[in-house]
Amino acid sequence: QVQLVESGGGLVQPGGSLRLSCAASGTIFIIYAMGWYRQAPGKQRELVATITSGGNTNYADSVKGRFTISRDNAKNTVILQMNSLKPEDTAVYYCNSAIYDTSRRGRYAYWGQGTQVTVSS
Repeated sequence: QVQLVESGGGLVQPGGSLRLSCAASGTIFIIYAMGWYRQAPGKQRELVATITSGGNTNYADSVKGRFTISRDNAKNTVILQMNSLKPEDTAVYYCNSAIYDTSRRGRYAYWGQGTQVTVSS
């Protein structure tokens, strides 16, 4: 089985920064794209940023210039550095990854449990 474990959420004032981390573990053969999504109360889950195995990145327009996604392939980890945070960034942030799972003999999408980010004064 594969697990994605997130860390780094919390409460921060507007203009502040947070760093989210997500580590994948388990029966992993290959990790393809990794990314972050978020879901605010009463809203649908939306893409925040993604990064391919080769390092190509994609960002939602709302976070461009403020958030940076990176990955450490040796540690099976994806990082989201969030700067200049705004109240509208408040949401539960979820890690997502496409992984070839050797126990299931196929490529599947996995989700982390989510971590709360609250931006408030």
